[in-house]
Amino acid sequence: MVTLPMLTDELSPTDKDVIDALSVGILGSGPTGALLALGLSRLGCRVQIHDPLSADQISSRSRAYAITHSSRRLLERLDLWTSLQPYLVPFRQLCLQDQWSKPSVWFRIADLAPANRNADAIGWILDHQPLMQELLKRLDREANVALQLGDRASSGVGQARDAGFDLIVAADGPKSSHRQAWRLPLWSFPYRQGCLTLKVSLRGAAPATAHEYFRAEGPFAVLPLGGQAFQLVWSAPLNRCRERAALDPSTLLDLLATVLPSGLEPEALLDQPVAVPLQWSLAPKLARSRQILLGEAGHRCHPVGGQGLNLCWRDVDELIALVAAHQHAGLALRQVSARYSRRRLVDLFLIGAGTDVLLRLFSNSWRGLRPVRFVILLLIQRLPLLRRIALQVMTDGPMTILKAPPEWKQRGFRHGVQQ
Repeated sequence: MVTLPMLTDELSPTDKDVIDALSVGILGSGPTGALLALGLSRLGCRVQIHDPLSADQISSRSRAYAITHSSRRLLERLDLWTSLQPYLVPFRQLCLQDQWSKPSVWFRIADLAPANRNADAIGWILDHQPLMQELLKRLDREANVALQLGDRASSGVGQARDAGFDLIVAADGPKSSHRQAWRLPLWSFPYRQGCLTLKVSLRGAAPATAHEYFRAEGPFAVLPLGGQAFQLVWSAPLNRCRERAALDPSTLLDLLATVLPSGLEPEALLDQPVAVPLQWSLAPKLARSRQILLGEAGHRCHPVGGQGLNLCWRDVDELIALVAAHQHAGLALRQVSARYSRRRLVDLFLIGAGTDVLLRLFSNSWRGLRPVRFVILLLIQRLPLLRRIALQVMTDGPMTILKAPPEWKQRGFRHGVQQ
């Protein structure tokens, strides 16, 4: 732990708290790194957050996130939920369809675990720009946080390693240079698919309804953004995604009309489509000593099911809880990294494997699997217990199936964060 060259006997209790506070360096200020910085600051930690991009560059990305109940609880505890409420678009129905099978499965609020039903939504869609603007605004107000954005010289691996932090957290995305410099291995399986994300205006869509449509070339998600605006997440072979991203708007809209679920008609393109490659990756060791991988620096899965940011924020939740245990329950600092890695790996592996199986089962044209897919969807359609289990995994994570959801846990926060 960092100790400043002062005589603590001559200091007030408040000064001693500042000197003894845990010092944390966070490398990357996207939604995951920024949320961790806010949570640790509320615990009294001294946080420096570095990013080579400016605040405007960080906030300007055009994309939207699916937010589940595990993320809702964390945002509530950090006093962010109310501020983000005007930008959260709830969906109260989720329609699951298969290109080759007739049964359509509808998930509704009644299929949620009882602890989640009061929120009156299966999930929410949140745009990147208002999320990052609110996070950066909050961080700018935190006395314990030093924001160093757009500062390429101070965000290098060498300086971060030698800066004397108690913990160094890499939250710099799937191509993390810090993970490579720390020589933490990464298991990675690249999919043949890519992902095309775009925002469009649609006619004929039911209000507060999300769609997940399984097609032979890949899953196709339709996520409400409010009014007639929707975020589309279109999986297909990467070369096709890139070709479609380069199409002129009218040609792309005509193509969309042939693949959207029945009843949905595209009207206008609302942003520039972006094509990205997809992979399932996982670092078998998420931490070493005081060096920790957070979010996509340590893992990534297929976007089917909208688990990406929620997994990253469950990383944040776990790390905040362990730092709180270090401060208030005497957990040794060396155990924070070890427990973080051990506890997060099971959740990350199960979600990654589950989305991989779902993808292989439903995104292909093999006729032999069609009866299997039909039976699976029919069972989910007819059995409320299966729908509840499926939603519990999607909204709280697979680790909550055999134990009480995190809603009923108590996490040890202070400085204005809910107990």
